[in-house]
Amino acid sequence: MENAATVSRLNCRAKGGTAGYKVAILGAAGGIGQPFAMLMKMNPLISVLHLYDIVNTPGVTSDISHMDTGAVVRGFLGQQQLDEALTGMELVIIPAGVPRKPGMTRDDLFNINAGIVLPIAAEVLKKAGTFDPKKLLGVTMLDVVRANTFVVLGLDPRDIDVPVVGGHAGVTILPLLSQVKPPCSFTPKEVDDLTYRIQNGGTEVVEAKAGAGSATLSMAYAAVKFADACLRGLRGDAGIVECAFVASQVTELPFFASKVRLGHTRAEGIYPLGPLNEYERLVTLLVLSPCN
Repeated sequence: MENAATVSRLNCRAKGGTAGYKVAILGAAGGIGQPFAMLMKMNPLISVLHLYDIVNTPGVTSDISHMDTGAVVRGFLGQQQLDEALTGMELVIIPAGVPRKPGMTRDDLFNINAGIVLPIAAEVLKKAGTFDPKKLLGVTMLDVVRANTFVVLGLDPRDIDVPVVGGHAGVTILPLLSQVKPPCSFTPKEVDDLTYRIQNGGTEVVEAKAGAGSATLSMAYAAVKFADACLRGLRGDAGIVECAFVASQVTELPFFASKVRLGHTRAEGIYPLGPLNEYERLVTLLVLSPCN
């Protein structure tokens, strides 16, 4: 007969070994999903981590479950297990999709990946019982991460904050360099060069990998930063503000990436663009025009 300590330990493991949040990753076996799942397993705010994909989930689950961190990992494979994967989850992240290849723009990916994301999103909303636009957030954090990295001048990028608004493809990406914290000054050429590089960071990686992949590792890192911000918001931490692609009235477009305050149950506030310089006002017109 098992002793009390053993039974207690097994019971604890069955429910989740630590106090924290229950998180699901849909697309956990993909090029972004695997490093993302590994990094999420390291987050002390997570007690249960559900990994879902249509292929290869058992191997990824087994591999990640060997990490000696608190979150209990469970794997789910195929459409028939999607409902179970979502049950009881407090945060769901969807990195599922087809990776970008040389010669493809982010716009080229839309028709392919919309068919992957939409059924999963519908299932998430079905579990919630309603569509709450403040609970459905598009992750544009990679644009922010790149901006923070590219503008740094002898400083730690982690101390830099560059708001990036607009969309998540090409000229729709607008880094607000006039609002960088701590304040920085840039020449007109520097603004042009930085804006172009931030807008085309994905192409830079795709070309550097020469057909062997896209920005999977930096995207996983950026997604973890955003997920951690969401978890801290759920915990009730004050002042959690990140950029995200959300339904809003910041512009005439129904969806727009802007600064969002993350709260206990949802995005609690969507910030206006703030003061823009002349260059940013002109680029904002370009951001809006392809969508009209």
